[in-house]
Amino acid sequence: MEPFDIDPDIRRARSLPPSAYGDAALFARLRERVFARSWQWCPEAAAVPRDGDAAPFTLLPGCLDEPLVATRARGVVGILSNVCTHRGHPVVACAANAASLRCRYHGRRFGLDGRFLSMPEFGGAAGFPSTDDDLAAVALARWGPLDFVSLSPAAPLAETLAQIDARVGSLALDRLARAPGADRDYEFGASWMLYCDNYLEGLHIPFVHPALNDAIGYDDYRTELCPWGTLQLAFARRADDVAFALPPGHPDEGTRVAAFYAWVFPNMMLNFYPWGLSLNVVQPVGAQRTRVLFRAWTWDESLRAKGAGGGLDQVEMEDEAVVVASQQGMRASLAKRGRYSPTKETGVHHFHRLLAASLG
Repeated sequence: MEPFDIDPDIRRARSLPPSAYGDAALFARLRERVFARSWQWCPEAAAVPRDGDAAPFTLLPGCLDEPLVATRARGVVGILSNVCTHRGHPVVACAANAASLRCRYHGRRFGLDGRFLSMPEFGGAAGFPSTDDDLAAVALARWGPLDFVSLSPAAPLAETLAQIDARVGSLALDRLARAPGADRDYEFGASWMLYCDNYLEGLHIPFVHPALNDAIGYDDYRTELCPWGTLQLAFARRADDVAFALPPGHPDEGTRVAAFYAWVFPNMMLNFYPWGLSLNVVQPVGAQRTRVLFRAWTWDESLRAKGAGGGLDQVEMEDEAVVVASQQGMRASLAKRGRYSPTKETGVHHFHRLLAASLG
């Protein structure tokens, strides 16, 4: 594969080599260097409402494939490794409520906080037990209505989301209510990086999304870079189009913002509309295969079909079509590294620089 270098000057920079979008060795490196150090949405933290509850899950299936378990003890939710510290067997096989966790292979028991409790036939073992016999705890943090976990966070969640929070944190996140009827899962044959590339620029909107283009203004579409992501602002095209009623003192007070599109490195999108929040989680399931989870929380259900936040299923189908076609192009023997639009592709350039920096 060609060198993974991105010039910091977007006017001179060339984009990722085409081989990056299908290289299995690179995909393995990204798992370790990028995804293991990132914050990932963790709905399972809400699946343990009672003390004694334990709910096993896999973090990023097809990518990290990390066995974890959510527990609640004395009112505190924790995320633990679900791998027994004896011989690696899963400790919790299915959701349950119990006073402790017990591995069914050899009977090793742990507290709901992961501490080692007991193990048969280990009376003569020297230096046993030690902290190595506890289940490893995984970083867990909350923002708004969302919980996040990270195996080895590159930065605290508050720092990761700081610039985004400064923009949307005042939008009454505590009033958002889960809308499970809007859940959608999509899977398609293209690299997760191509999907993110597409999300991070508004250049394609007039060509790919006619309905969305009619709802927002292309000329004043704006991208702002954050240390661990980007924030794109779309403004209502017409005076009577739906837009945010921004509170006094908001950085964008006096403008008619139709959508805040926040991307958090490497694979999470927080899309805020006047009706609420659409969360997109981009899950790599292979070097050239991607699953995208759509989840929604609402403030005002009556606005769901209006403005930039309406017709999201159609927008997704349009995006998938161009991303899958681009993946085919990236496999071509004559494919070359492209260039960035200095005015419209700053987000893509930033994403590629973050990838390059993470890979060292």
